[in-house]
Amino acid sequence: MAFIFFEKKVKLKVKGCEAVMIIEETDEVKLLEENGRVFIEIRNNSFDLKKFDKMARKYGRLRISNFMALKKAVDKKSLERIEIGSWIDSIELEISPDKMQALVTIYESQSYIQEHTQEIYTTIRNLLADHQIIYGQVPIDLQKVNTGKPYIVASGLPPQKGADAQITYLQQAEKKPEINEDGQADYFDMNFLVEIKEGSWLGEKIPPREGTNGINILGQVIPASRGEDIPLKYDMQTAYEVGEAGKTVLRSKINGVIGEVNGALTVQKHLVIDGDVGLETGNLKFDGSIQVKGTVMPGYSIVASGDISIEAKDGVNAAELIKSTEGDVFIKGGIFGKDVTKVEAFRNIFIKHANECTLEAKETVHIGFYSLGSTVFGNEIILDERKGKIIGGKAIAINSITSAYSGNNLERKTELIVQGINRKILTENAKIKAEELMKLQNESTKLNAQISQLNMFKDTMSKEQIVVYEQTKQKYNVMQTNIKELDIEIQRILKMLRQTTDYFINITKEASPGTIIQINNRSSLLTNPTKGKFKLENGELNV
Repeated sequence: MAFIFFEKKVKLKVKGCEAVMIIEETDEVKLLEENGRVFIEIRNNSFDLKKFDKMARKYGRLRISNFMALKKAVDKKSLERIEIGSWIDSIELEISPDKMQALVTIYESQSYIQEHTQEIYTTIRNLLADHQIIYGQVPIDLQKVNTGKPYIVASGLPPQKGADAQITYLQQAEKKPEINEDGQADYFDMNFLVEIKEGSWLGEKIPPREGTNGINILGQVIPASRGEDIPLKYDMQTAYEVGEAGKTVLRSKINGVIGEVNGALTVQKHLVIDGDVGLETGNLKFDGSIQVKGTVMPGYSIVASGDISIEAKDGVNAAELIKSTEGDVFIKGGIFGKDVTKVEAFRNIFIKHANECTLEAKETVHIGFYSLGSTVFGNEIILDERKGKIIGGKAIAINSITSAYSGNNLERKTELIVQGINRKILTENAKIKAEELMKLQNESTKLNAQISQLNMFKDTMSKEQIVVYEQTKQKYNVMQTNIKELDIEIQRILKMLRQTTDYFINITKEASPGTIIQINNRSSLLTNPTKGKFKLENGELNV
């Protein structure tokens, strides 16, 4: 319901009114009006408040403002004339403060309205004209009006705000693993990386539109506000804006793959290895994404800031380390780790199977078919709900673990652990890191100023001074990397604190004896086959 507050009231004086008007006169009472004031005279001891109420209901223009005086007059049965209220205007016009609406209220009786229809129409038209109400007049049907009820007689046209800016970005590859019902299709048969060329379209912004002006009931134009502008979020080192056909278009400065850092679109450098990572390539360390069309040979490592994609169908065998410091890791064929291989991802790990290896992701670990004798860490650990198996080893998650099976018929020890979070410790950790970030940012600003000053004298520097200059630049670059990593970690902690998660372990088919179910500090060793969604209920495990 909308409430409208009115700023002024316009009174209509009905012509022909005498200075003193008798409203009603009987053997019991006399009710009269003089200059808008209403008086009462009691003539009979039988008159009471109940009779007065019945009489007053007939007069819509009567307003009682002094009830105590009325009660006193009735109780004392005094012939004295006593003021009890006012005789309000026959028609009242009310105008809203924003001049967008006018209402008329008629206080005459229904019979009076029906008998004086044309006169009332004329009065309303005059009132509107007197107050310069020229726009948006609304006809009023006097055959249907009720006494004392306000009716809209003029309504302005509100201004329409312009459309906000519209932004579209190039979509990243959908990293959504699936297994067909027959289980024959390769797990993660998906486009993990979206390759782009220099100058490629990355996104665009349609600018905000101008609004449509409104008009108030006085015919005055009400300016409309323009739509809200929305900035394109992107890494200015790898992308740029250009105006095209009335739009702002985002294009790539370099060849690479599409990515995202702290909510901003970026183009990461992209290294493609057509074969294997091994003797010919050596260990790889790259600031960007790496796509390996073969495998990673035993004992070799890959470390990249962006996403890592290893596409050999046979997977990885006894590689040493595969690590993404800012992105995801995708291993199409799985791992035979021989208790050597470790995979780390700042975001997610996608893998067909994990055999005797260690997997660690700050977000989700997706395993297609099985985890055998492996140690798996993640915010969430997800295996296929129809076929996935966790056999032996440990699966340790912050929020949840999902699998079809756990353990085996030989009752192999299999630990499923959901730790939850300690909000107090995380909050304190975020505070400490925020203070450290602020300190680094201040030092970085000072170093940047020093570099700018030194750069002015670069051409006249001695060898020793050039060494100092280069060391200062190197220190600045390291500091910028640390700032970036700290900011990402703080955002990750804040994201965890915002989550309201129901911690659980979900085994959809069968959890075999020898499986240990643990949530927070409550644990249970299964001695019989079971299944279900295990969680804490009233502080205890529902196993």
